Parts: sequence; C-alpha cells; structure tokens
Amino acid sequence: MTPEDLSAAIHGALQAAVDAGELAAALPHEVRVERPRNRDHGDWSTNLALQLAKPAGMPPREVATALAARLREIRGIAAVDIAGPGFLNITLEAASAGELARAIVEAGAAYGASASESGRVINLEYISANPTGPLHIGHTRWAALGDAMVRLLRTAGADVTAEYYINDAGAQADKLGGSVLAVLNGTPTPEGGYQGEYVDALAAQVQAARPEITTLPHDEAIAAAWSIAYPAQLAAIKETLDRFHVHFDVWFSETALHEAGAVQDAVARLRAQGHVFDRDGAIWLRTTDFGDDKDRVLIRANGVPTYFAADAAYYLSKKDRGFDEKIYLLGADHHGYIGRLKAIAACAGDDPEHNIEVKIGQLVAIGGERMGKRRGNALYLDDLLEWIGSDALRYSLARYPADSPLSLDGEELRRQTNDNPVFYVQYAHARTANVARLAAEDGVHRVGGFDPALLTDPTEAALLAVLGDFPRVIAQAAHLLEPHRVARYLEDLAGRFHKWYDTCRVRPMSAEEEVTDLHRTRLWLNDATRQVLANGLELLGVSAPERM
Repeated sequence: MTPEDLSAAIHGALQAAVDAGELAAALPHEVRVERPRNRDHGDWSTNLALQLAKPAGMPPREVATALAARLREIRGIAAVDIAGPGFLNITLEAASAGELARAIVEAGAAYGASASESGRVINLEYISANPTGPLHIGHTRWAALGDAMVRLLRTAGADVTAEYYINDAGAQADKLGGSVLAVLNGTPTPEGGYQGEYVDALAAQVQAARPEITTLPHDEAIAAAWSIAYPAQLAAIKETLDRFHVHFDVWFSETALHEAGAVQDAVARLRAQGHVFDRDGAIWLRTTDFGDDKDRVLIRANGVPTYFAADAAYYLSKKDRGFDEKIYLLGADHHGYIGRLKAIAACAGDDPEHNIEVKIGQLVAIGGERMGKRRGNALYLDDLLEWIGSDALRYSLARYPADSPLSLDGEELRRQTNDNPVFYVQYAHARTANVARLAAEDGVHRVGGFDPALLTDPTEAALLAVLGDFPRVIAQAAHLLEPHRVARYLEDLAGRFHKWYDTCRVRPMSAEEEVTDLHRTRLWLNDATRQVLANGLELLGVSAPERM
C-alpha cells in the first residue's frame, strides 16, 4: 500500500462514515498522511480528525474514534491508534507495506513525480551574470540551486521555463572592449575594466579575428573588440554550465530588448496604468505607491533609459510571453531589488504576492589547500569543477537553504568517506547496484517470487517507510523551492539502507543455501531503494554511480 493508496483508503472511510450519518462534514479534496517522527507510533499518521472536528461539531477524538473504527476494517491495515488530541497513527500489515517495493520498481524514474504543482506556468530566471567574465563562486550557488528548483517544479507538474538574462547592454560593453584593447596595446586597464588570464585569452581571439584592430579609431576599436570578445565569453559561460549540467531554455538578450523598442513601450504601458510621472525633465515610475522606498527613474533627463527601465521592460516581456509567475534568483547584494521588482509587478497590474517571487541567495565561501595555491582572489566555476567536481559541488550547495551563509572546505568535499554527505549517498546507490550484481551471480532474480509479507525485519519496515515518504518530500520541496529537503532526505534514506544491508541478506549465505522468495523479495526492496536514490540524485543534478 503506497501513501497514495492509504490516503484514498482514509478518504473512503470518511465517505462511509458520512454516508452512515456518523459524521457531518464536507469531504476534503485530499487526505494527507505523513511518516511519524517516532517509528513506535506506526507507519503513517494523519491529523484529519483535527481538521474535521470544527465543521463536524464534534471533539477531535470522537471524530478520530469514528474514523479509526472504519480504518481497522480495511485490508492491509494492521492497527490504528488515536494519539493526543486526535491524531490517527496507522500501522500497515507487512504485506501491505512491502507492496511499495514493487510499486517503486515498476514506476521507475516516474516514482516521486506528481501533479501537486500542475497548472503553474513559471519563468525561473537565475545566474544572469554579465557576459564579461567567467562564472565565479557566487554564480555557482545559484546555478546549482536554480537548476534543482527547475527539476523539482517540473517533477511536481509545473510548466517551467529556465531563463538566463544576458546583460549585454550598457557600460560593460565599453569596459570589456576597452580592457581587451588595453591588452593589445600594452596600456593600463581602463578604470572599472577587467583583468585576468581570460581577458588575455579574449585579446588573442580578437587579434586573430581582426589583426588591424589596434590601428582603428579608438571608439571603433572598442566596438570591434566587444563584438568578438562578447560572443566568445558567452560561449565560454555556456560551455562551463554544460559541464555543470545546467541548461537553459531561453537566453534572453538585454540588447534585443532595447533594439525592439521594448523599453519605450514599457514606459508607455506603465504610463497608461497611471503610475508614470514627469519631473525635472526625467520620466519616473511611482513605485512608492507599492512599498518601494523611493520612486524610480525610468528615463533620465538626457533621454537615456536607466537599468530600472530595462528591468521593467523585461518583466513585461515575461508577462507578455504568458508566464503567470516570474521567479527571480538574485545574489546577496540584491536585497534592494525585492521592493522595486515587486513594485514593477504592481504597476503593471499584477499581484506582487502571486505573480512575482524574488529569492536572495547568501554568500558562499570555499576554502582548502587548493585556495592557498591560487593567484589572486577570484575563484571561478571552472576552477571548482576541476578541483572538486560537479557532483560534490552541486550536492554540497544544494543541501543548505539558499538564505543561509555557507562556508565549505573543498578538500573535505573530495574525500571518499562517510563523513562526506555526497559520497555517503552515492555509495549507498553503488552498494545497491553491487548487491544486485552479486545476487544475480548467485541466481537471485526478481522474477519468480515476490512475497511482501516476508519483509518483517524492523529495518525493512523503517526502510519502506522512508521510501514511501519520497513523493511527499518532492512535492514539499518543489512548492517551497527548497532543494535541501531532497538532499537531507537522501541522507536519511542512505542511512536506513546501510542499516538494512548490515542486517538482512539478499544473497544466500553459502552455495549450499537454497534461493527462496525471501531473497527475491529483498532484492525488490534493494532495487526500490536504488531507484529512489537515483531519482533523488537526478533532481539535484548529481550522478548515481553503479560502482565506487
């Protein structure tokens, strides 16, 4: 019996109690069951009686008593206890609980998926770094978290578009072009410009493409340098993200926004909404009407649009493209953007509590021996991939809430010990694969015998309970945009599996021992665990190795 089956059974028991006149209450849309923190309290628990007590006009324990009597008649339920003010703790029969192993294996990669977030149409924008240099450690955290959020939301049934906003307009064009030109001319980097080995590499590409560039007029030379360096750097960013297993559906150019006249159109549309005003020769948006700390300039007195105007145009673009919800993942220095972006949404006629969500990620620091050997302070994603690897990096960044400052030790992330969470979880998956390989050599196969009633060891009941909780964890993590819930769940699952492995044998003890249905049924449980570990790691963009 899966959690979904149990929820349906409880709903049926409630329906029967209402039909019999034992309860007078409207039937809920769904019945939620959760795994009790204390395994002594049963396999599953529900607070349905507490929810129904007031509309039914009865004390919660009386509602629970009526439901418990019905539930005890359901096949597969071994016991129903009433706890506290009216919680129902449910214990399944071993055979009923064990059926979950087969259900998971048969569901495969689809196990854990749901329609809990179906109907949501979301644009999730993250990273959006200027294409003027490599992605650094700050971008890395959002890359890992943003991609995991996309995967979670899609698994929960949402329609999600992952988008990268390319800041390819404005002063950075002159700064990067000027920096490249300075390298070619052997002159100092311009104020606010860029330095580093990557600028030297871009300069070499520019020189190869335009050998005459240093003879051109200064402004023309800068424009030429940008026209070559920008696409080269953007391609490098895409290549780095590909190595990090992060992929975007849309790469949206800020320049294209300006060239299409979207900024001027946005000003006109916001004026029509009644929130634009003129003062001191500039055009303003009255964002203070919606909680911003000050009104914002859209068009300066000299006629040049502000970055804020582009932000407004970009928001309206997302709205025009049919995205009901726009989620922005921004860096730690962007707290001030929350109020102004929500004000843009309100000025555009949207509900800032529904149509836009802005999440701020806190700083992350990674130390270790490798850092002491680096020249300078910059730590790029490419360096991290070479040093730590994609799996350890993604998992470690995903297992903490985005709003918590984070300090990691790179050398610890590389260690293959049980103290390293990513190794601990990946090793559990590799162990399940090894169990299956060795079992096959001993003639143990799933085909030929499955008797879930044989899964009676306490470690088996505990392992099944955790496996059954996976869909709820995924749905909750997707709704809250909290990938760390998946990582912590996987660590709990790995721990339960290792304990079961130490206690219960899938393979015969010797060549003389006969292969029985107990061996075959335990192989189903082993393979179910492997599937859930693989599904969870996939949601975090982490590989599930067969051997370690």
